Amino acid sequence: MADVASSRAGRDEAIRLGIAQILAWGGTYYLPALLAAPIAADLGIRVAAVFWAFSGALVLSALLGPGIGRWIDRQCGRTALAVSAGVIAAGLVVLAGAQGPVTLWIAWGLLGIGMAAGLYEAAFAVLAAQYGEGARRPITTLTLIAGFASLIAWPLTGIAEALVGWRITCLIWAGLMLAVALPLYLTLPSGHPPPEEPAEETAPVEGSRTMTLLAAAFALGWFVSSAMAAHLPLLLQSAGATPAAAIAAAALVGPAQVAGRLAEAALAKRLHPLVSARAAYLAHPIGAALVAAGGPPAALPLLHGLGNGVATIARGTVPLALFGPQDYGLRQGRLAAPARIAAALAPALFALAMARWGAGALWLSAGLSLTAAALLCLVRTKA
Repeated sequence: MADVASSRAGRDEAIRLGIAQILAWGGTYYLPALLAAPIAADLGIRVAAVFWAFSGALVLSALLGPGIGRWIDRQCGRTALAVSAGVIAAGLVVLAGAQGPVTLWIAWGLLGIGMAAGLYEAAFAVLAAQYGEGARRPITTLTLIAGFASLIAWPLTGIAEALVGWRITCLIWAGLMLAVALPLYLTLPSGHPPPEEPAEETAPVEGSRTMTLLAAAFALGWFVSSAMAAHLPLLLQSAGATPAAAIAAAALVGPAQVAGRLAEAALAKRLHPLVSARAAYLAHPIGAALVAAGGPPAALPLLHGLGNGVATIARGTVPLALFGPQDYGLRQGRLAAPARIAAALAPALFALAMARWGAGALWLSAGLSLTAAALLCLVRTKA
Protein backbone atom coordinates (compact mmCIF):
# COMPACT_ATOMS: atom_id res chain seq x y z
CA MET A 1 0.00 0.00 0.00
CA ALA A 2 2.88 2.37 0.76
CA ASP A 3 4.31 1.79 -2.73
CA VAL A 4 0.92 2.49 -4.29
CA ALA A 5 0.53 5.68 -2.28
CA SER A 6 4.04 6.78 -3.21
CA SER A 7 3.36 6.05 -6.88
CA ARG A 8 0.14 8.05 -6.78
CA ALA A 9 1.83 10.94 -5.00
CA GLY A 10 4.66 10.92 -7.53
CA ARG A 11 2.22 10.97 -10.41
CA ASP A 12 0.20 13.83 -8.91
CA GLU A 13 3.33 15.83 -8.15
CA ALA A 14 4.67 15.23 -11.67
CA ILE A 15 1.38 16.43 -13.17
CA ARG A 16 1.52 19.68 -11.20
CA LEU A 17 5.14 20.18 -12.15
CA GLY A 18 4.37 19.36 -15.79
CA ILE A 19 1.67 22.03 -16.02
CA ALA A 20 3.97 24.60 -14.42
CA GLN A 21 6.78 23.57 -16.77
CA ILE A 22 4.60 24.29 -19.80
CA LEU A 23 4.30 27.88 -18.57
CA ALA A 24 7.98 28.15 -17.59
CA TRP A 25 9.15 27.00 -21.01
CA GLY A 26 6.48 29.01 -22.82
CA GLY A 27 7.39 32.24 -21.03
CA THR A 28 11.15 31.87 -21.59
CA TYR A 29 12.67 29.42 -24.07
CA TYR A 30 9.86 29.47 -26.64
CA LEU A 31 9.26 33.22 -26.49
CA PRO A 32 11.89 34.56 -28.97
CA ALA A 33 10.70 32.42 -31.89
CA LEU A 34 7.58 34.58 -32.26
CA LEU A 35 8.42 37.79 -30.40
CA ALA A 36 12.00 38.48 -31.56
CA ALA A 37 10.87 40.22 -34.77
CA PRO A 38 8.26 42.55 -33.20
CA ILE A 39 10.57 43.32 -30.27
CA ALA A 40 13.39 44.23 -32.65
CA ALA A 41 11.13 46.38 -34.82
CA ASP A 42 9.75 48.25 -31.82
CA LEU A 43 13.15 48.85 -30.20
CA GLY A 44 14.87 49.74 -33.47
CA ILE A 45 17.44 46.94 -33.27
CA ARG A 46 18.24 43.87 -35.34
CA VAL A 47 16.44 40.60 -34.73
CA ALA A 48 19.85 39.02 -34.15
CA ALA A 49 20.34 41.33 -31.17
CA VAL A 50 17.26 39.86 -29.48
CA PHE A 51 18.57 36.34 -30.04
CA TRP A 52 21.99 37.31 -28.66
CA ALA A 53 20.29 38.47 -25.47
CA PHE A 54 18.42 35.16 -25.38
CA SER A 55 21.69 33.28 -25.87
CA GLY A 56 23.19 35.28 -23.02
CA ALA A 57 20.31 34.15 -20.80
CA LEU A 58 21.04 30.51 -21.66
CA VAL A 59 24.73 30.94 -20.84
CA LEU A 60 23.85 32.61 -17.54
CA SER A 61 21.48 29.77 -16.67
CA ALA A 62 24.29 27.31 -17.42
CA LEU A 63 26.68 29.10 -15.06
CA LEU A 64 24.11 29.27 -12.26
CA GLY A 65 22.84 25.71 -12.68
CA PRO A 66 25.27 23.86 -10.38
CA GLY A 67 24.77 26.31 -7.51
CA ILE A 68 21.01 26.13 -7.80
CA GLY A 69 21.21 22.35 -7.97
CA ARG A 70 23.17 22.32 -4.72
CA TRP A 71 20.54 24.63 -3.19
CA ILE A 72 17.80 22.16 -4.12
CA ASP A 73 19.84 19.26 -2.71
CA ARG A 74 20.52 20.99 0.59
CA GLN A 75 17.33 22.96 1.15
CA CYS A 76 13.94 22.84 -0.48
CA GLY A 77 13.16 22.38 -4.15
CA ARG A 78 9.76 23.94 -3.67
CA THR A 79 11.41 27.20 -2.66
CA ALA A 80 13.73 27.20 -5.68
CA LEU A 81 10.87 26.62 -8.10
CA ALA A 82 8.66 29.22 -6.42
CA VAL A 83 11.48 31.77 -6.61
CA SER A 84 11.99 30.90 -10.27
CA ALA A 85 8.34 31.67 -11.02
CA GLY A 86 8.70 35.10 -9.41
CA VAL A 87 11.98 35.86 -11.17
CA ILE A 88 10.61 34.78 -14.57
CA ALA A 89 7.56 36.98 -14.01
CA ALA A 90 9.82 39.91 -13.07
CA GLY A 91 11.92 39.36 -16.18
CA LEU A 92 8.83 39.34 -18.37
CA VAL A 93 7.60 42.59 -16.79
CA VAL A 94 10.97 44.24 -17.45
CA LEU A 95 10.91 42.88 -21.00
CA ALA A 96 7.42 44.30 -21.52
CA GLY A 97 8.75 47.72 -20.53
CA ALA A 98 12.05 47.51 -22.45
CA GLN A 99 13.05 50.70 -24.26
CA GLY A 100 16.38 49.66 -25.70
CA PRO A 101 19.26 47.13 -25.62
CA VAL A 102 20.14 47.78 -21.97
CA THR A 103 16.70 46.97 -20.56
CA LEU A 104 16.43 44.10 -23.05
CA TRP A 105 19.58 42.51 -21.63
CA ILE A 106 18.47 43.15 -18.05
CA ALA A 107 15.18 41.41 -18.82
CA TRP A 108 16.88 38.39 -20.34
CA GLY A 109 19.33 38.33 -17.45
CA LEU A 110 16.41 37.90 -15.06
CA LEU A 111 14.89 35.28 -17.36
CA GLY A 112 18.23 33.44 -17.42
CA ILE A 113 18.21 33.28 -13.62
CA GLY A 114 14.62 32.04 -13.72
CA MET A 115 15.46 29.37 -16.28
CA ALA A 116 18.37 28.13 -14.17
CA ALA A 117 16.03 27.55 -11.22
CA GLY A 118 12.83 26.69 -13.03
CA LEU A 119 13.29 24.41 -16.04
CA TYR A 120 13.72 20.64 -16.35
CA GLU A 121 16.92 20.16 -14.34
CA ALA A 122 15.45 21.83 -11.26
CA ALA A 123 12.17 19.94 -11.58
CA PHE A 124 14.04 16.65 -12.02
CA ALA A 125 16.07 17.41 -8.91
CA VAL A 126 12.92 18.04 -6.88
CA LEU A 127 11.48 14.66 -7.91
CA ALA A 128 14.77 12.85 -7.27
CA ALA A 129 15.01 14.38 -3.80
CA GLN A 130 11.47 13.31 -3.02
CA TYR A 131 11.38 9.81 -4.55
CA GLY A 132 15.02 8.76 -4.81
CA GLU A 133 15.70 5.97 -7.27
CA GLY A 134 11.94 5.64 -7.82
CA ALA A 135 11.83 9.03 -9.55
CA ARG A 136 12.13 7.63 -13.08
CA ARG A 137 8.37 7.28 -13.60
CA PRO A 138 7.51 10.75 -12.19
CA ILE A 139 10.25 12.27 -14.37
CA THR A 140 8.77 10.52 -17.41
CA THR A 141 5.28 11.76 -16.51
CA LEU A 142 6.60 15.30 -16.06
CA THR A 143 8.31 15.37 -19.46
CA LEU A 144 5.29 13.80 -21.12
CA ILE A 145 3.06 16.67 -19.96
CA ALA A 146 5.64 19.42 -20.49
CA GLY A 147 6.24 18.05 -23.98
CA PHE A 148 3.15 19.98 -25.04
CA ALA A 149 4.84 23.29 -24.18
CA SER A 150 5.58 24.36 -27.75
CA LEU A 151 2.21 23.12 -28.97
CA ILE A 152 0.49 25.34 -26.38
CA ALA A 153 2.94 28.22 -26.04
CA TRP A 154 3.51 29.14 -29.67
CA PRO A 155 -0.17 29.47 -30.62
CA LEU A 156 -0.90 31.36 -27.38
CA THR A 157 2.00 33.73 -27.96
CA GLY A 158 1.14 34.20 -31.63
CA ILE A 159 -2.53 34.94 -31.00
CA ALA A 160 -1.78 37.30 -28.11
CA GLU A 161 0.87 39.20 -30.06
CA ALA A 162 -1.51 39.63 -33.00
CA LEU A 163 -4.32 40.89 -30.76
CA VAL A 164 -2.58 43.02 -28.13
CA GLY A 165 1.07 43.33 -29.16
CA TRP A 166 4.26 41.83 -27.81
CA ARG A 167 4.44 43.93 -24.63
CA ILE A 168 1.03 42.86 -23.33
CA THR A 169 1.87 39.30 -24.40
CA CYS A 170 4.87 39.36 -22.05
CA LEU A 171 2.64 40.63 -19.26
CA ILE A 172 0.16 37.81 -19.94
CA TRP A 173 2.95 35.26 -19.53
CA ALA A 174 4.09 37.01 -16.34
CA GLY A 175 0.54 36.79 -15.00
CA LEU A 176 0.36 33.08 -15.82
CA MET A 177 3.60 32.44 -13.95
CA LEU A 178 2.26 34.18 -10.85
CA ALA A 179 -1.35 33.01 -11.04
CA VAL A 180 -0.82 29.39 -12.14
CA ALA A 181 2.80 28.21 -11.91
CA LEU A 182 3.60 29.76 -8.52
CA PRO A 183 0.56 28.25 -6.71
CA LEU A 184 1.33 24.85 -8.28
CA TYR A 185 4.90 25.01 -7.00
CA LEU A 186 3.69 25.95 -3.53
CA THR A 187 1.62 22.75 -3.35
CA LEU A 188 4.80 20.64 -3.53
CA PRO A 189 6.25 19.00 -0.39
CA SER A 190 7.92 21.54 1.86
CA GLY A 191 11.34 19.94 2.09
CA HIS A 192 13.54 16.89 2.42
CA PRO A 193 16.44 15.87 4.69
CA PRO A 194 19.90 16.82 3.42
CA PRO A 195 22.21 14.05 2.21
CA GLU A 196 24.79 12.72 4.63
CA GLU A 197 27.82 14.17 2.87
CA PRO A 198 28.53 16.18 -0.29
CA ALA A 199 29.11 14.59 -3.66
CA GLU A 200 32.71 15.84 -3.91
CA GLU A 201 33.70 13.64 -0.96
CA THR A 202 31.91 10.53 -2.15
CA ALA A 203 32.01 10.48 -5.95
CA PRO A 204 34.47 7.82 -7.20
CA VAL A 205 37.06 8.47 -9.90
CA GLU A 206 34.96 6.46 -12.36
CA GLY A 207 32.12 8.83 -11.61
CA SER A 208 34.24 11.74 -12.89
CA ARG A 209 34.88 9.90 -16.16
CA THR A 210 31.20 9.04 -16.48
CA MET A 211 30.17 12.63 -15.76
CA THR A 212 32.49 13.85 -18.53
CA LEU A 213 31.05 11.38 -21.02
CA LEU A 214 27.47 12.24 -20.06
CA ALA A 215 28.11 15.99 -20.19
CA ALA A 216 29.64 15.72 -23.67
CA ALA A 217 26.86 13.48 -24.98
CA PHE A 218 24.09 15.67 -23.58
CA ALA A 219 25.75 18.82 -24.94
CA LEU A 220 25.94 17.34 -28.45
CA GLY A 221 22.31 16.25 -28.17
CA TRP A 222 21.18 19.72 -27.07
CA PHE A 223 23.16 21.29 -29.93
CA VAL A 224 21.31 19.18 -32.48
CA SER A 225 17.95 19.72 -30.78
CA SER A 226 18.42 23.50 -30.66
CA ALA A 227 19.63 23.60 -34.26
CA MET A 228 16.61 21.65 -35.46
CA ALA A 229 14.23 23.85 -33.47
CA ALA A 230 15.63 26.90 -35.26
CA HIS A 231 16.23 25.58 -38.77
CA LEU A 232 14.26 22.41 -39.47
CA PRO A 233 11.69 23.84 -41.97
CA LEU A 234 14.40 25.60 -44.00
CA LEU A 235 16.61 22.51 -43.80
CA LEU A 236 13.85 20.35 -45.26
CA GLN A 237 13.34 22.89 -48.04
CA SER A 238 17.05 22.70 -48.81
CA ALA A 239 16.62 18.94 -49.09
CA GLY A 240 13.95 19.41 -51.77
CA ALA A 241 10.65 19.79 -49.91
CA THR A 242 8.22 22.55 -50.84
CA PRO A 243 7.72 25.29 -48.23
CA ALA A 244 4.26 23.96 -47.37
CA ALA A 245 5.48 20.38 -47.10
CA ALA A 246 8.47 21.44 -45.02
CA ILE A 247 6.34 23.33 -42.51
CA ALA A 248 3.80 20.50 -42.31
CA ALA A 249 6.56 17.94 -41.78
CA ALA A 250 8.37 20.04 -39.17
CA ALA A 251 5.14 20.29 -37.18
CA LEU A 252 5.36 16.53 -36.58
CA VAL A 253 8.27 16.96 -34.15
CA GLY A 254 6.00 17.77 -31.21
CA PRO A 255 3.65 14.79 -31.55
CA ALA A 256 6.65 12.53 -32.22
CA GLN A 257 8.28 13.68 -28.98
CA VAL A 258 5.14 12.78 -27.06
CA ALA A 259 5.07 9.37 -28.78
CA GLY A 260 8.69 8.79 -27.81
CA ARG A 261 7.96 9.61 -24.19
CA LEU A 262 4.96 7.28 -24.15
CA ALA A 263 7.19 4.51 -25.49
CA GLU A 264 9.77 5.25 -22.79
CA ALA A 265 7.08 5.08 -20.12
CA ALA A 266 5.90 1.72 -21.45
CA LEU A 267 9.39 0.23 -21.56
CA ALA A 268 10.77 1.85 -18.39
CA LYS A 269 10.70 -1.38 -16.37
CA ARG A 270 12.41 -3.39 -19.10
CA LEU A 271 15.20 -1.10 -20.29
CA HIS A 272 17.98 0.62 -18.39
CA PRO A 273 17.68 4.37 -19.12
CA LEU A 274 21.19 4.30 -20.59
CA VAL A 275 19.97 1.89 -23.28
CA SER A 276 17.04 4.20 -24.04
CA ALA A 277 19.42 7.15 -24.29
CA ARG A 278 21.72 5.39 -26.76
CA ALA A 279 18.77 4.50 -28.97
CA ALA A 280 17.43 8.05 -28.72
CA TYR A 281 20.58 9.57 -30.17
CA LEU A 282 20.56 7.11 -33.09
CA ALA A 283 17.10 8.22 -34.25
CA HIS A 284 18.16 11.57 -35.77
CA PRO A 285 20.95 10.08 -37.96
CA ILE A 286 18.54 7.46 -39.31
CA GLY A 287 16.03 10.17 -40.23
CA ALA A 288 18.78 12.26 -41.83
CA ALA A 289 19.96 9.29 -43.89
CA LEU A 290 16.42 8.58 -45.10
CA VAL A 291 15.92 12.19 -46.22
CA ALA A 292 19.36 12.28 -47.88
CA ALA A 293 18.43 9.10 -49.76
CA GLY A 294 15.33 10.76 -51.19
CA GLY A 295 12.84 9.56 -48.60
CA PRO A 296 9.79 11.54 -47.45
CA PRO A 297 10.52 14.85 -45.67
CA ALA A 298 8.50 13.66 -42.67
CA ALA A 299 11.08 10.95 -41.91
CA LEU A 300 13.50 13.38 -40.27
CA PRO A 301 11.00 15.25 -38.04
CA LEU A 302 9.35 12.01 -36.94
CA LEU A 303 12.56 10.22 -36.02
CA HIS A 304 14.20 13.33 -34.61
CA GLY A 305 11.12 13.99 -32.48
CA LEU A 306 10.98 10.41 -31.22
CA GLY A 307 14.64 10.50 -30.23
CA ASN A 308 14.49 13.97 -28.73
CA GLY A 309 11.49 13.02 -26.61
CA VAL A 310 13.33 10.07 -25.10
CA ALA A 311 16.59 12.03 -24.77
CA THR A 312 14.86 14.66 -22.64
CA ILE A 313 13.82 11.98 -20.17
CA ALA A 314 17.29 10.41 -20.31
CA ARG A 315 18.91 13.63 -19.13
CA GLY A 316 17.00 13.16 -15.91
CA THR A 317 16.94 9.39 -15.52
CA VAL A 318 20.42 8.33 -16.64
CA PRO A 319 22.30 10.26 -13.89
CA LEU A 320 19.75 9.01 -11.35
CA ALA A 321 20.28 5.39 -12.40
CA LEU A 322 24.07 5.68 -12.47
CA PHE A 323 24.72 7.74 -9.35
CA GLY A 324 21.55 7.58 -7.26
CA PRO A 325 19.67 10.51 -5.73
CA GLN A 326 22.44 11.88 -3.50
CA ASP A 327 23.55 15.35 -4.68
CA TYR A 328 21.41 14.85 -7.76
CA GLY A 329 20.63 18.56 -8.15
CA LEU A 330 24.30 19.57 -8.12
CA ARG A 331 25.11 16.85 -10.61
CA GLN A 332 22.24 17.91 -12.89
CA GLY A 333 23.47 21.49 -12.79
CA ARG A 334 26.94 20.41 -13.85
CA LEU A 335 25.63 18.21 -16.64
CA ALA A 336 23.29 20.92 -17.91
CA ALA A 337 25.92 23.68 -18.03
CA PRO A 338 27.71 22.62 -21.26
CA ALA A 339 24.39 21.53 -22.76
CA ARG A 340 22.82 24.97 -22.32
CA ILE A 341 25.88 26.69 -23.74
CA ALA A 342 25.71 24.35 -26.75
CA ALA A 343 22.01 25.16 -27.14
CA ALA A 344 22.81 28.87 -27.06
CA LEU A 345 25.44 28.57 -29.81
CA ALA A 346 23.66 26.03 -32.02
CA PRO A 347 21.27 28.27 -34.02
CA ALA A 348 24.03 30.63 -35.17
CA LEU A 349 26.63 27.93 -35.84
CA PHE A 350 24.21 25.66 -37.68
CA ALA A 351 23.05 28.62 -39.78
CA LEU A 352 26.66 29.01 -40.93
CA ALA A 353 26.79 25.31 -41.79
CA MET A 354 23.57 25.57 -43.81
CA ALA A 355 24.85 28.65 -45.64
CA ARG A 356 27.96 26.70 -46.64
CA TRP A 357 26.57 23.22 -47.29
CA GLY A 358 22.79 23.57 -47.63
CA ALA A 359 21.09 20.26 -46.95
CA GLY A 360 24.57 18.79 -46.46
CA ALA A 361 24.45 20.30 -42.96
CA LEU A 362 22.38 17.24 -42.10
CA TRP A 363 25.59 15.24 -42.08
CA LEU A 364 26.89 17.55 -39.36
CA SER A 365 23.84 17.05 -37.15
CA ALA A 366 23.83 13.32 -37.86
CA GLY A 367 27.52 13.06 -37.03
CA LEU A 368 27.07 14.90 -33.74
CA SER A 369 24.18 12.63 -32.77
CA LEU A 370 26.20 9.52 -33.64
CA THR A 371 29.06 10.85 -31.54
CA ALA A 372 26.68 11.35 -28.61
CA ALA A 373 25.48 7.75 -28.95
CA ALA A 374 29.07 6.52 -29.13
CA LEU A 375 30.01 8.43 -25.98
CA LEU A 376 27.09 6.85 -24.14
CA CYS A 377 28.28 3.43 -25.28
CA LEU A 378 31.48 4.11 -23.31
CA VAL A 379 29.48 4.66 -20.13
CA ARG A 380 29.19 1.64 -17.86
CA THR A 381 25.85 0.88 -16.27
CA LYS A 382 27.50 1.11 -12.84
CA ALA A 383 29.31 4.43 -12.44
